Amino acid sequence: MDFLPLAEDLLAVRSTADRPDDLLRALDLVLEEVGPGFTVERFESRGKPSALVYVGPRRPHFRVILNGHLDVVPGTPDQFLPRRDGDRLIARGAQDMKLSALVQAQVFRALAPTSPVPLALQLVTDEEVGGRDGTAHQVAEGVTGDFVVIGEHSGLRVVTESKGLVGVRLDATGRAAHSAYQWLGDNALHTLTRAVDAVLTAYPVATAEAWRTTVTLARITTTNQALNQVPSDATAWLDVRFPAEDTDFTGRTADQVAAHFTALCPPGVTATVNSVEPPHRVVSDHSDVLALQRAAREQGYTGELLRKHGAADSRFYFQRGVDAVIFGVGGDGQHGPDEYADLTTVEPYRRALTAFLTSLT
Repeated sequence: MDFLPLAEDLLAVRSTADRPDDLLRALDLVLEEVGPGFTVERFESRGKPSALVYVGPRRPHFRVILNGHLDVVPGTPDQFLPRRDGDRLIARGAQDMKLSALVQAQVFRALAPTSPVPLALQLVTDEEVGGRDGTAHQVAEGVTGDFVVIGEHSGLRVVTESKGLVGVRLDATGRAAHSAYQWLGDNALHTLTRAVDAVLTAYPVATAEAWRTTVTLARITTTNQALNQVPSDATAWLDVRFPAEDTDFTGRTADQVAAHFTALCPPGVTATVNSVEPPHRVVSDHSDVLALQRAAREQGYTGELLRKHGAADSRFYFQRGVDAVIFGVGGDGQHGPDEYADLTTVEPYRRALTAFLTSLT
């Protein structure tokens, strides 16, 4: 497989958010694979590079945008030394999602010059840290399309729905005192933990997969550094994921969601929300969704529809009324020590993506 040496070179690049040179290196490596003869628009936002590749001198409204991210979450040095184990290619980013992005680039190179409809390849380097400086930045700069295929891993299934995302900060205030004289103080940490308990009572920790709103306690801090002092302040950060049908979040402003959480907490605790990232959803009978399903089935896969609990860059298109799905290779271990891509899905993915794009008129 000529694909494998290039894939291993890409996987060896430590393209994490704190390594700007490697983010650019990963981007340039894939652009080199696309080759000459295309217009390459380069973007940069807050140190994160991205690119948009298409045919012609001027950017059109695209029929389909192939979206891939080349950044990865941090890992140990050995995770950037790709290795084979049978049909598994093991490395950081193999499943999420460098292999899918590389296939997208090669399919785009083969089809875009003669496609009867305008196609784009969108390569970004910040999805793992929120996507605001890659996909969201390009969309804000006027990139538009009818349909977007995001190459996140799916095992050739079609993800038509993903949850929305909210980051919530809970701030508790109290009164400092010497810890030997507790009755003279008001421990903000105690107040905060009662607030967290109240929130988790309303949104219990999921012990099995469930399509409902979940709240994860991510961090608790206080500015107090002394062991013999009652803390006068404490802060907790919550990660909230919600489906479209939860009306406490969908369609609500940041201030409304903050008020919702403040109401769950005891006096002395205030919630703050900076933004509400909406969920993403595409109707199951969308013509492009059906065409992708057919293309997957022709390769022996079910092409079944999936819902994902995690947020993806699809939400930035959804906010603009652009339909987007996730469709990528298979694998497992995302963000884990043994993350791998299933190599048996690479060529079927290539053929399915090719069949889908060539069916467009």
